Order: sequence, then C-alpha cells, then structure tokens
Amino acid sequence: MMLHGGDMPAITVEEQVKDLPARFPVAVIMQRTPSSVSAWSDFQWSAVGITVVQSQVVDAEEPQLVHEQGDIRQYLYCGFDVALYLDECESYYHNLMSPEPGCYILTRQNENDVPVPFLVSMSFDEAQAYQECDEEVYAVAIPPVLYRWVEAYVLANYVATKRKKRKRQDWKHQHESGDKG
Repeated sequence: MMLHGGDMPAITVEEQVKDLPARFPVAVIMQRTPSSVSAWSDFQWSAVGITVVQSQVVDAEEPQLVHEQGDIRQYLYCGFDVALYLDECESYYHNLMSPEPGCYILTRQNENDVPVPFLVSMSFDEAQAYQECDEEVYAVAIPPVLYRWVEAYVLANYVATKRKKRKRQDWKHQHESGDKG
C-alpha cells in the first residue's frame, strides 16, 4: 500500500513503520478528589490521562504532585512503557476503530486503598482480562502521537480476516435415517 500526498514521494507502509520505536515511554496522571459517594472513604481516585515522556526521564519511586487546586490533587506516576505485540493486533485494531479509542491504565490498590498504576496498555482484551481478576482499569484518551504510532503498527502488522460460519451438522436427518454415530 502506497501513501502519498501532494509533491511528497510515495512511501510504503513498511518504510513508514521500519523506524517506529519498539516501546513508547509514558507517565500516568491520577487525580484525587474528595469523595462524594462514600461515607467510608475520604477521597476518590480517577485516571486523568497519560502523557508521552522523553525516554531519558528517570523513573520516580514516588508519584509527583503536579497540580493542586483546593482539595483536588493530580499526581504523575513515571516509568511506564507502552509496548505492542503481534498477538494483540486485532485488539489494537478494534480499539482504534471504536467510537472512543482508549489507552488503558491498570492499577492495584495499595495498603491505603490508593489505586497505583502498574501497567499501561493499548489492548482492550488485556485490560478486560485484568479487570476480570479484580484489578482496577481506567480508560483515558490516547495522545495523538501515541495514536499514530499504534495506527502505523496495526497497518503494518494486521490483516482483518472474514470470519467463516461453520456448517451445522444435520442431526435430525442423521437420526431419522437410522445412523447411530
């Protein structure tokens, strides 16, 4: 497949994706707000988004407070890489084609009942599997540069296949004809 526009030379998808990074460094932004739904918890947490960071950013052991307004606080969790895998291409494709494509932040509760991110994924299937194991999963908007990276990866590695409906066996006819199988 050739991509071209205007006076630019035509390039293939393969040429376009050969220089794509294998991983994308990101940081997660989590927000703490006063709880309005629970009498047992002072705060509720949500994922606000992710931000693409330079690969040179040093992993921070503790989340960094990046914004404070009244009782609302936002924390930056660094040290995450989004990685793409061939066996997840179909999930990436369906994610990108959905009405609201998302980047999934997977968290675990710490001893203070604070959700702490441990993985960032572009795969809905992977996020769903963790959610079925009672991990907290947040879907956030995909930054444009990350969206283009995943899109190029899918274009280079995924070919949709039409699902074939299997032919049903005619059990009724087989039974009436006296065949015992």
